[in-house]
Amino acid sequence: MGGKNRPGKYIKFCIYLVILVLVNVAGITLFFRIDLTANKLYSISDASKEVVSTLSEPLTIKVFFTRDLPAPHNNTERYLRDLLEEYGTYANKYFNYRFYDVSAAEGELSAETRENQSLANNYGIHPIQIQVIEKDEVKFQRAYMGMVIIHGDLIERIPTITATQGLEYKLTTAFQKLNNKISALLGLSNPIAVKLFLSSSLEAVAPFIGLKNLPALPDEMESIVTKLSRRNYNKLNFEHINPSAEKELDQVSNEYNVMTLKWPQLSNGKIPPGRGAIGLLMEHGDKTVNIPLLQVINMPIFGTQYKLMNKDEIEDAISANVEALININEDLGYLSSHGTLTVSGGPTPFDQNVQQNQEALNNFGALMSQNYSFKNINLKDQAIPEGIQCLAIVGPKDAFSDYELYQIDQFLMRGRSLFLILDRFDAVMPAGQQGMNLGNREPVFAPLNTGLEKLLSHYGIRIKKSYVLDQNCFHQEMPARLGGGERPIYFVPLIKNQNINKDLEFLKTIKSLVALRISPLELISERIEENGLNAHRLFASSEKSWEMSERINLNPMFSPPPPPSEEMKQFSLAYIIEGEFSSYFEGKPIPVKEVKEDSEKDSDSIEADIEKKPESSDQKLNADLSKIESLGQFVPRGKPGKIFLMASSDMLKDNVLDARGNTTNATFIMNVIDYLNDREDIAVMRGKEQRFNPLDDTQAGTKTFIKTFNIAGLPVLVVIFGLLVWFRRHARKKHIRMMFQK
Repeated sequence: MGGKNRPGKYIKFCIYLVILVLVNVAGITLFFRIDLTANKLYSISDASKEVVSTLSEPLTIKVFFTRDLPAPHNNTERYLRDLLEEYGTYANKYFNYRFYDVSAAEGELSAETRENQSLANNYGIHPIQIQVIEKDEVKFQRAYMGMVIIHGDLIERIPTITATQGLEYKLTTAFQKLNNKISALLGLSNPIAVKLFLSSSLEAVAPFIGLKNLPALPDEMESIVTKLSRRNYNKLNFEHINPSAEKELDQVSNEYNVMTLKWPQLSNGKIPPGRGAIGLLMEHGDKTVNIPLLQVINMPIFGTQYKLMNKDEIEDAISANVEALININEDLGYLSSHGTLTVSGGPTPFDQNVQQNQEALNNFGALMSQNYSFKNINLKDQAIPEGIQCLAIVGPKDAFSDYELYQIDQFLMRGRSLFLILDRFDAVMPAGQQGMNLGNREPVFAPLNTGLEKLLSHYGIRIKKSYVLDQNCFHQEMPARLGGGERPIYFVPLIKNQNINKDLEFLKTIKSLVALRISPLELISERIEENGLNAHRLFASSEKSWEMSERINLNPMFSPPPPPSEEMKQFSLAYIIEGEFSSYFEGKPIPVKEVKEDSEKDSDSIEADIEKKPESSDQKLNADLSKIESLGQFVPRGKPGKIFLMASSDMLKDNVLDARGNTTNATFIMNVIDYLNDREDIAVMRGKEQRFNPLDDTQAGTKTFIKTFNIAGLPVLVVIFGLLVWFRRHARKKHIRMMFQK
C-alpha cells in the first residue's frame, strides 16, 4: 500500500514546490506594504510621490555612510535606505541613488574605500565624531553620515544626517528646489496661453488719454512673448483678440474682468461714442491670471490719469505669473510699511518713524526662507506686484488710507490669500516714567484702528477689543526667595488637542499650541452666509476662559483672580475664511490716491511742467476726459480666495517660534503659509513629523477610579481568575470521574 501511494506523494511535493517558487517570484514584483503608525511615518507622502514621479532631468543621490555603525546610528542608515527605496518605487527613470562605503577607521583601507573618502571630501562631506558605548565604556568614533543631491548643474548638500526626524521633508523640499522651473516647463503638455484683448476702437480716444503708441502694442506684446517663450522652452503662445461687438465686449468684461473704456461723443463730435477693451490674460488648464495693462488713477487737482505698463513691467509680470501658473511660485509678499514688525534677513521697513527697539522676527524669517523668498511691499508708494499668491501683514500700527485698503481688497478679489497677524491693542509706555517709580511702570493698552478692521467686518469677521485669559495656561516657576511654587500666567493660554480643528489635514498632527496676548475673534454669520463663504476655526481657548477688556493690566502680580465658572466660556482665536468674497468698495467711488505733501515737486510745479509741454494737434482738441468711463478695472466679486486671521503678533516673535521649526507653534505657522499658497500637500508632509502626543485630560473622579483599580482591583482580578481556574479544573476532574463510573 505504501509503495502504491509513493508516486502521488512525489507529485504533491512537486506541486507544492512549484507553488512556493511561483509565490516567491510574484512577491518579488508584486508587493504591498502596510504602515500602521498613526502619522504614516514610514510611508512617503503624496507630495514626495509627485515630486519624484515628475522629474524631467536626471536626479542622482550619493549617500556617504559608514557601515556597521552602533545604535542608534545604524537605525538612521536603515531608515534612509528604506526611504530612498520607497522614493525609487514611485519615481520615474530619472531618479537614482547609490550608497558609498566610506569607512572612517584608521589603518589598512581598500583602494575603493579611499577613493570614496576622496569623493566625499570633494563634495564637502566630512566625517563627524559620534559617541559609542561598548562594554560599559564610552568611546568616540569618526563616521561619515552625509549625502549630496545632483540635478543638472545644481548640487544640494546635506552634510550630516544624525536623526530620522524630518528627513523626508528635507529630501522632498530639496528635490523641489532642484526640480525647478525648467523641469516644470518641460513637463507641460499644453502651452501657456497669453491673450491680449485690445479693441481697435480705442485708437480713436487713445491720443486724448496719453496713449499715442497704443496701436503698436500688439506687435510689442508679441515680441515680448516670443522672447520669453524662448527662455521658457517655447511654452508660451501669444494671441491678439480684437473684441468689437457689444456682445463680445460684455463677455470679455464679465468672464475675464478685462477693463473696458466707454465714452460718449467727444471733441464737438469729432470723436464718435464708442467702447473698447484692453487687458492681458494668461491661461493654463483651469487657472487664469488677469494682468491689468491700463491703470486708471483718480488724483486730486489733476483729475483722471491713465498709465499703461511699459515693456519691462509687462515682461516682469508675465515671467512672475508663468511661475504662479505652474505652481513653482516661491515669492511671499510681506508688507514692510505701516509700522509692521521687521523680518530679519527680509525686507526692511520703509517708514522713517519705525521704532528702533522694535523686535525683529528672526526665527520667522529663517523658517520662511527655507521655501519662500520675501518680497517687500510698500503700499504707500507702490501697488501690490503681480505673481504674488499670498500677502503677509504682521502687526501694523499705522492707519491705512482708503486707496491702500482698496489695493488689499482687490488683491483678495483676484483670488489671492491674506496672512493677517493683527494686534487689537498697542502697548504704550506712559511718558514721564523714566527712572522713577519703577513699580508703576505699566504699559497703557490703547486700541488700534488701522482701517483693516472695516475690511474684515465686511468680509465677515471681527476682532474683539479684549484679551483672552485662560485658567489652562502656562505656569511660571517662582524662585525660592519669592516663596517658590508656580504662578499662572493667564494671558498665555495653552491650547489643547481637543480645541484644535482636526477637519483640516494640515492640523491633524498638531496636538498642542501656546498663545500669547491674543484677542478673541467672532464671525459675522449673516456676512458669511450671504457670500457663501467657508469659515474654519483653527483653534480656540478652553472653556475656562474669560476676557479682559477694561483697565487692561497683564502683570501677573496685579492680575485679578478668575471670575466664577458660570462667567467663563470658550473663545475662537484663529480662523481661515475662504470662498468668493465681495468687495468692500462695491457701490462706492474708487478711492483717490493721495499726493504726498513732501514730494519733490508740489502740485504747482507739476502743473507748471504740464503747461510747458508742447501740445499736439490732437491734444488741442477740446475733449472732456471725465466723461470716459472705465469698466472692468474694479472687481466687485472675486475668485475664490483665502484669509487667515489671528490677533497676536507676539505669536511670531522669537520667544514663541524656534529657529529649527521643531515646535508645534512653528509647524502651525509654516503649515498655514503653505495652505494659503496652495501647498497643502507640503504642509501635510511636514506635519506628520510631529511626534508630540500629550495625554488627554482626565477628571478627578476618573483619576480616583484608576488609582483604586490599580491598588485593589488588580489583586481582586487575580483572585477571581484563580477561582475560575480552580472551578474549571474541578469540573474537569468531576467529568472524568463520571466517565469511568459509567
